[in-house]
Amino acid sequence: MLKFKKTANRKQSIIVYQSVTTSVANPRLQFVQQATAEVRSNITRHPMYRGISNLKGIRTMMEHHVYAVWDFMSLLKSLQSGLTCVSVPWFPRGHAETRFFINEIVLGEESDVDPEGTRISHFELYLKAMEQAGANTSGIRTFIDHLQQGSNLEGAFHAANTPEAARTFVRYTLQVATNEPLHVVAAVFTFGREDLIPDMFLELIREIKAHDPKSLELLSYYLERHIEVDGDHHGPLSWNMVQALCGEDNSKWAEAAEASVAALQHRQQLWNAVHALL
Repeated sequence: MLKFKKTANRKQSIIVYQSVTTSVANPRLQFVQQATAEVRSNITRHPMYRGISNLKGIRTMMEHHVYAVWDFMSLLKSLQSGLTCVSVPWFPRGHAETRFFINEIVLGEESDVDPEGTRISHFELYLKAMEQAGANTSGIRTFIDHLQQGSNLEGAFHAANTPEAARTFVRYTLQVATNEPLHVVAAVFTFGREDLIPDMFLELIREIKAHDPKSLELLSYYLERHIEVDGDHHGPLSWNMVQALCGEDNSKWAEAAEASVAALQHRQQLWNAVHALL
């Protein structure tokens, strides 16, 4: 197993991109995959999936998971801000392939289509899926309302009575999105989200289809949409992004692996909390 020495240098650097062809055979990508393999397996085989035995269980899961659906966008926007130009005046920044990848994901996440072909963000689609399933959306709506009104994160958590496991999950995500260098953000985005989602959601789909299909039509659509896009397209492109950002710097790869493991551990803790309530 490869071992990369981590350094204390956390300063974000300006990246000059080169065209990169990435494959899973890349030894540094393998290093991160090996580092995350155990906790990833714990998530994709989590007993929570089997513990969802009725519609009430699915509602409980959704009322926790919606916070992960929401905070995903902060990771994505952090990458868009760092890897593309979103200021005026505009200047070309980074490599065009990376810009395309990030902007493509933003396009899909902020303005995808629902089953009727109406434009909608994935977060808003998830809220509609919660309502269809009879899950309570007042918590996440109150949380967002307080943030928009200027409340700090902890104040919004308190006002919304956010579950503690969801609070811990969001705290970690926002800390990464706002404070960590781009290669760490990209690693958490890739190995903690994009690369995990297809396998994780396949387990959810298996359980959901055993329950009320009418009440879970939108949730099934949301999950299947992510499986299709993330598995076939976004996953490989996100590996390419991590390789471009980490390059040949072993310390960056070590930081990427450490952050990816931490992100997955927070996901496992979120599922642990849901499972305990089922």
